[in-house]
Amino acid sequence: MSSQQASSSSPKRKVGILGATGTVGQRFILLLTAHPDFEIHALGASSSSAGKSYAKAVAGRWKQAKAVPANVRDLIVQECTVPNFKDCDVVFSGLDSGPAGPVESSFREADLRVFSNAKNYRMDPVCPLVVPLVNPGHFDIIPHQRATLSPSPKKGFIITNANCSTTGIVVPLKALQDAFGPLDKIMVSTMQAISGAGYPGLSSFDIHDNVVPYISGEEEKIESETAKILGDLSKDNNSFVNAPVTVSAHCNRVPVIDGHTECVSLSFQRRPPPSIEQVQAALRNYVCDAQKLGCHSAPAQTIEVHDEPDRPQPRLDRDWQNGAGVNVGRVRDCKIFDVRFVVLSNNVQIGAATSSVMNAEIALKKGYLD
Repeated sequence: MSSQQASSSSPKRKVGILGATGTVGQRFILLLTAHPDFEIHALGASSSSAGKSYAKAVAGRWKQAKAVPANVRDLIVQECTVPNFKDCDVVFSGLDSGPAGPVESSFREADLRVFSNAKNYRMDPVCPLVVPLVNPGHFDIIPHQRATLSPSPKKGFIITNANCSTTGIVVPLKALQDAFGPLDKIMVSTMQAISGAGYPGLSSFDIHDNVVPYISGEEEKIESETAKILGDLSKDNNSFVNAPVTVSAHCNRVPVIDGHTECVSLSFQRRPPPSIEQVQAALRNYVCDAQKLGCHSAPAQTIEVHDEPDRPQPRLDRDWQNGAGVNVGRVRDCKIFDVRFVVLSNNVQIGAATSSVMNAEIALKKGYLD
């Protein structure tokens, strides 16, 4: 696979969006409408929306602050079947986990490249689970992924992004792992925004004046996905080798609209551990591959380290860099572990659609969309 960067003069790649009428699908629409490398070519949704113009399909259901973009208003929504997307160079999937599994698999088998926001293939042994600010090197398992299928697709693959709560913490964890070696133990307690539950999500009666200390499957996702993302590929690029780290998570839903806040305590395998000043420097100096490649959606600064004692906060910091970076604050000693800090990430941007779009941008730069 060529690693040569795609030319800026190349024609735009045609993209399709599955689940285009849903919350994540709407975010894809906004991110891709004026994208320099991609153009929206096809929109897919359930049979109840198929056959309608996009504007009519989302009437009363459009939940974004910006209006429905003009370039998609009259596009006819189609069912999520291969013939309706066969001309697409890239397919972004915002489908719920129920339909996502078989639909995404059928698209891959039809030689289409799928960037998925669903959970179905995250822990698949041949599918990359990629946070674009952390581990795009895992793309290199794609040739083996194709080889495991019969018949083997020439171009098709599935790449998944991570759970929104996992995405926020693995960015600073990766920066510290790169600087100071393997991590040992991680304890994380999340305060997750209601938008993470999708629309309509929790009722106002359940979340107003309340904290819900349980999100189904969320703790298990953080604990398993973190080790895969922070791990490596085997030398033959045929399997994943999980990072030797133990993760314990507590997940809570709180009455915040957007922005997941997570309190992290961790210890390092290497002794003695780094100083707080060294930890802060490593976080500030971390540069992700998306930045190095000059990807359109990459943040200018991967991690913003706050010195203020009361930051980051969702209302003040979630839209930093259009929600594409991660905020870290309150970096300090831990009496049980080695260091502790607070992470804030925009769960509907870098925690969802922005990750998939940035993954596709990296894939384009690395030659995987040729």
